[in-house]
Amino acid sequence: MARLDEIFKAYDIRGTVPDQVDAELARAVGGAFARFAGAPSIVVGRDMRPSGVELVQAFAAGATEAGADVVLLGLTSTDELYYASGALDSPGAMFTASHNPARYNGIKLCLAGARPVGAESGLAEIRADVESQLGGARPQAADRSGVLGERDVLADYAAKVRSFVDRDRLRPLKVVADTANGMGGLVVPAVFAELPFELEILFPELDGTFPNHPADPIQPANLAALRQRVVETGADVGLAFDGDADRCFLVDDRGEPVSGSTTTAIVARAMLDKHPGSTILYNLICSKAVPEIIAEHGGTPVRTRVGHSYIKAVMAETGAVFGGEHSGHYYFADNYRADSGCIAAVVVLEMLSVADRPLSELRAEFERYADSGEINTEVADPPAVIEAVATRYDPATHPGASLDRTDGLTVDLGTWWFNLRPSNTEPLLRLNVEAADAPACEAHVEEITNLLRELS
Repeated sequence: MARLDEIFKAYDIRGTVPDQVDAELARAVGGAFARFAGAPSIVVGRDMRPSGVELVQAFAAGATEAGADVVLLGLTSTDELYYASGALDSPGAMFTASHNPARYNGIKLCLAGARPVGAESGLAEIRADVESQLGGARPQAADRSGVLGERDVLADYAAKVRSFVDRDRLRPLKVVADTANGMGGLVVPAVFAELPFELEILFPELDGTFPNHPADPIQPANLAALRQRVVETGADVGLAFDGDADRCFLVDDRGEPVSGSTTTAIVARAMLDKHPGSTILYNLICSKAVPEIIAEHGGTPVRTRVGHSYIKAVMAETGAVFGGEHSGHYYFADNYRADSGCIAAVVVLEMLSVADRPLSELRAEFERYADSGEINTEVADPPAVIEAVATRYDPATHPGASLDRTDGLTVDLGTWWFNLRPSNTEPLLRLNVEAADAPACEAHVEEITNLLRELS
């Protein structure tokens, strides 16, 4: 068993099986979560990773020993688990390692109503309980033992996704979805079953060994098969899902990837058409085009930190109807503030239907700047390097520069900006740069990466 600080992350529990994550850990987490949540029942889902079966059984044993009933949902996507948590008003546990390789597994937790559980909202307390159990302590016995049950919520979840669009506005678009042998292979056909789209799925078989390519669509190499198939078939759009199918990336009709920022802007506009004057959230590494477009269409843009626990909290505070992240997570107030790649996908398809223009044309009005994408640099002391970079771009020596410490360091120099954030789990700095055009962006990326090498 690994040290708990290696597997308890900012938003979930995740590690390699069985050396870091095993049945003993899962059982301890089940008991700790049941005590922390204090609810009569917990809904539990898992993705297609082979290790999930044993881990779910162990978690359920721990939770029922702690007095909670456990409702097993079977194979689900993460956004389907969040839906179940909201619809059934029950805490939830999802066994998945998302886009990580096959040897990984983990647990995403939420409270009733799909409220997030992260390092600052309960995960630290759960970790302390787990550490106590693994150290030999025996928790106080529950008044009763919980019971196991089963429930299938896929049809209800699919209907919920479809409720975000008006079927009468949809055209028979051709859609290719690459589900990468992940949970999208089960969920996406259920969602599209009653929609007038022609759907083709690449790698639909549920296989947690990921025999075709990694289930990580933010990496361009993993989009190659989808891009090729979209062009070959003359499809209107391609959809790329990660392993647990809560994230979705778009590929346009020319086979060109669409960034998470652009998708955020497109969905924001669609949501403002349905909810005029609403508040829309975007995280701080989204393009400046996102708040511009929100404001131009009568909405109120609100900037947030990166990460679902922060975004969901700000959604609750502001009443925002939608929030988007550059990483492909899209949050909807009418979906218990939870993220759903499938909802974002059908909203975009409705917008394409109404616009009656190809995505390759439609996207142009949402893309106003050039961005670098996320660039990772290994450094020995990320906080020290961030401080050194801040010193280099002090407004005293760079007139007009503004520094923001909301999440890492954001430096805005007017015609371009960059953000440096430390990784939660590795000695890495994550760099995002945006500028007026591609040559300027490339020059500024070189400027910052040279500086990081100098300071490392």
